[in-house]
Amino acid sequence: MGNTSKKLAAKCTLLTKDEQKYVAATFRAASKNSERIREDDLIKFWGPQIDPRLAQYLSNFLFGSGQQKSPTVEFNRFAELYVYNVRGTVDERMMVTYNSLGKDYNETVELPYQLLKEYCESIASTYIKILKSSSSKRARTWIEKGFKGRASHVQALGEAVAATVGGDLDSPHHHCTAEQLSKWLQTNTLLKQLAELVFLNLYGINKKAGDESPTPVPAAMPSLLPLPDGLDAMPDYPAFIDLSHIVWLNSHIPQKHQHKWRFLFSSHIHGESFSTMAGRIQDQGASILIIEDNSGYIFGGYAPVPWSLGPNFIGNEDSFLFTLAPKMRMYPATTYNNHYQYMNHHTKTLPNGLIMGGQFEFGGIWVNADPFGEGSSAESCSTYRGYRRLSKEPVFHIRSLEVWGVGDKPVIDKESDERDVSVLDTNPEAKAILDMAGRTRHSEGIREPPPL
Repeated sequence: MGNTSKKLAAKCTLLTKDEQKYVAATFRAASKNSERIREDDLIKFWGPQIDPRLAQYLSNFLFGSGQQKSPTVEFNRFAELYVYNVRGTVDERMMVTYNSLGKDYNETVELPYQLLKEYCESIASTYIKILKSSSSKRARTWIEKGFKGRASHVQALGEAVAATVGGDLDSPHHHCTAEQLSKWLQTNTLLKQLAELVFLNLYGINKKAGDESPTPVPAAMPSLLPLPDGLDAMPDYPAFIDLSHIVWLNSHIPQKHQHKWRFLFSSHIHGESFSTMAGRIQDQGASILIIEDNSGYIFGGYAPVPWSLGPNFIGNEDSFLFTLAPKMRMYPATTYNNHYQYMNHHTKTLPNGLIMGGQFEFGGIWVNADPFGEGSSAESCSTYRGYRRLSKEPVFHIRSLEVWGVGDKPVIDKESDERDVSVLDTNPEAKAILDMAGRTRHSEGIREPPPL
């Protein structure tokens, strides 16, 4: 790093020693070795990987707006924008948001919701642009298999992030108060992660030595994208969801499962067979079911426990339902009942199919076993909070269905299983007791379906 960069870095105590090196180098490159950056030079330096709207918002913060606008910005202000977005306090992030949107930070000033939504869209758009230009194997695998960052889905991602600023997600928003904005900034984890990753990239943090590109994706940078496992063996994989969908959905599952998605089943690849699906998704740990109906609506559910065939509901309150298109919405468990997961086949007295939420005949999601390809989504479902029908029509035809295991595949203790079998082999009385208990549970399930 040149002497100019060292002098600049020494001026800002907000930065760590490593950050001083990278941020000063970025400032030097954008300012053409000057002590101040001109607006046009900075926007040109950040180039095509930043959404033009975000470039304008950041210019508002750095250079001001209206009559107060300055033609240049010095290093400290440039460094503050990075620090406030990556690890700023709520007040600092409030100030950045207000100033970026051309407003003075004042607790009495309300922000137009439309402006806030466009701000979120610009951050989401920049993140997806960064992903699409990334050389990381993780991002390339998704993209090369047909997962795109379509503008309409990126816009829906920004809208989903912004919609949580108010109360009811689907009530029309007009303005948001400083109090609402403060609470939103404290609780919206996805927004914070998106902003952090965008600014780490724009400021060249962890840039490899010799990398002259202005906006590399740092090798050590965490990703909101999970590692795709199992796609490499699928040469003609028919992707029907988007990079934006994966980012949004992955942010809602438990953190311990966010690092990896394991491809388990696709109706296009494995055929429209309930038996095949059931066989491929059993004993695979937590999973995500994703369905596209014949109207183009995309929705599904997160199943926190392994799927298994049986007459009873299983699962726990980590379960949720979601929609991905036309809007991204998540419906968490109410704990009013435990009707999270049900899958059965080849029974005469109980429904044959897969249910998430609600009850028999009125599931939040119902996938029919025979004929496979038919499904329904109830108008109401007390299992999940805020629920609205997921599909366009109450009864739908499945255009696409896939299941992904999330996180690492659970390890089955074969020795334990073998010990259990050996005990039963040598103890007929224990085997008889377990068999009787199993028959009792089954008959109870047939006689009286689980209550609502």
